[in-house]
Amino acid sequence: MGSTGMEFLGEGEWKRKKHGPEYRRQWRKLHIGIDAKTLQIRAFQLTTNNVSDSQVLGDLLNQIPQDERIDSVYTDGAYDTKQCRQVIAIADRQAHAVIPPRKNAKPWKDKKMSSLERNELLRTVKRLGRILWKKWSGYHWRSWLKL
Repeated sequence: MGSTGMEFLGEGEWKRKKHGPEYRRQWRKLHIGIDAKTLQIRAFQLTTNNVSDSQVLGDLLNQIPQDERIDSVYTDGAYDTKQCRQVIAIADRQAHAVIPPRKNAKPWKDKKMSSLERNELLRTVKRLGRILWKKWSGYHWRSWLKL
């Protein structure tokens, strides 16, 4: 899961460089879910640029039919929220969240399973280091699929 920004209203790049911007450009975000095995787009949603990635995760997961298995959900640190981890956990598909903790992450105090898993992940990243954790967890595959 991830997103990319797209400019849809505004002058072209050459004109901006040559003469400077004339008016405010407008952007949209394309949130997208790709199957890492088949490279098929499984879910997408177009939003305004002020909608955060974590706000649309549930909608993206709901686009994938309930009878199809989701092994893991790989996302970037923008999805390191309680809401996202709970959405992945309650998707009733036993999906494993592979989300790197933010650099200044602190353990969560509640006792929900998603929080306990995230706290264990935080300890693992501190023990192994971020680079080794990314290799060990398979997180580096996300870069290969990068939008």
